[in-house]
Amino acid sequence: MTDVTQRSARRTAGAQLDHTDPTAHLETVGSMSTEASTVSNDAPVRTADRPGPVLDIVVPVHNEQVDLEPSVRRLHAHLSDRFPYPFRITIADNASTDATPLIAGRLAAELPNVALLRLEQKGRGRALHTAWSASDAEVLAYCDVDLSTDLAALLPLVAPLISGHSDLAIGTRLGRGSRVVRGTKRELISRAYNLILRGTLAAGFSDAQCGFKAIRADVARRLLPMVQDTGWFFDTELLVLAERGGLRIHEVPVDWVDDPDSRVDIVSTAIADLKGIARLGRALAAGSLPLHELRGQVGRGALSRPDTEVAGVPRGLPGQLIRFAVVGVLSTLAYLLLYVLLRGASGAFGANLVALVVTAVANTAANRRLTFGVRGRQRAVADQFQGLIVFGLGLALTSGALALLGAWWPGASQAVELAVLVVANLLATVLRFVAFRSWIFRGPRAATTPVDSQEASS
Repeated sequence: MTDVTQRSARRTAGAQLDHTDPTAHLETVGSMSTEASTVSNDAPVRTADRPGPVLDIVVPVHNEQVDLEPSVRRLHAHLSDRFPYPFRITIADNASTDATPLIAGRLAAELPNVALLRLEQKGRGRALHTAWSASDAEVLAYCDVDLSTDLAALLPLVAPLISGHSDLAIGTRLGRGSRVVRGTKRELISRAYNLILRGTLAAGFSDAQCGFKAIRADVARRLLPMVQDTGWFFDTELLVLAERGGLRIHEVPVDWVDDPDSRVDIVSTAIADLKGIARLGRALAAGSLPLHELRGQVGRGALSRPDTEVAGVPRGLPGQLIRFAVVGVLSTLAYLLLYVLLRGASGAFGANLVALVVTAVANTAANRRLTFGVRGRQRAVADQFQGLIVFGLGLALTSGALALLGAWWPGASQAVELAVLVVANLLATVLRFVAFRSWIFRGPRAATTPVDSQEASS
């Protein structure tokens, strides 16, 4: 289990924790949980006359004896000088085997508003889950021990949560206004991972992995029990579930400098993340997560526009895939029919171009209305223009396939041509669905955020 050692002093003149009783903080949490659970997540946080801190910022560590002390002292100085509310820094040591626990204990004894949480099992997600669950603060946050993120972004991170405007907040290295210094390899890996999240889980947030996040405590109490991962995928799972539950995620562009001494195993972390995506995707598709209840408890509800109608359109990913497949089959049949009719007069490339243009326009219009539930004429021209960009990629695939066939098999029959085009169109279809879902029809107007099957069927 966990051995919790508290060494915190209140910034205000309120009640002091008993430094000799390691369970005092947990008792305080238990006494406050009922009161906090009745507070609406869109109400402002009470910042005055509180018995505990407004912000509890967790620093998860594992064998960080070199960076821990200078980083915690720097964080403590920043909060003491520039943060206008009572705070606590919780060092969450997860199974360190070096001098990290001794250093953390010394810091907790020396610095006011610093506490130590010791876990005997490794895992950043486990450390955050435990620390946040045991905290009596109204706003919970964490930052990486290397402090790669400029601390000037801390107040903008938590301010929307304190005001009640947002439920979670994340630092983003990929948003407009962010300033980032890091190697090309890490940059490509980060962007690829977030693209995968957009394509597979329809994630709307820009940066899942930045080690700089915050959440309201009343929201965390309902959301944390649903998060299964105890490692690096914890952040992603938390954000995806929050987004599917109708919670508002605020993004703060940050200044971020890569730590060249980072010991994160990129390969094993990437494999674990992909496994997490697969597990979470299966759970969402099966409707096994209580997202409907979460949305009813703390979700902010959906916004609608007067020019759109989404009632009666299933919003889940399985329903979208089925309708997209039906539209795709009909489009492919229409494309092949047009190609055969025009082949003799226009040649292979001319027939391919005309058939693709006609079916691409019809395909975009059908998917706009039937698959993604967009009604009305607003943005119809823009949607078609973006659809034609995707069509251009499909044209490149099919034309390239015909060119390769002509080079490798000059005397190929029309049946072989059709077979090659079918394969090329299948690839173009996959590309089209990803583009439709994550780019063209992404957003509330298109109802592209999949929900659990319970909501989709209600």
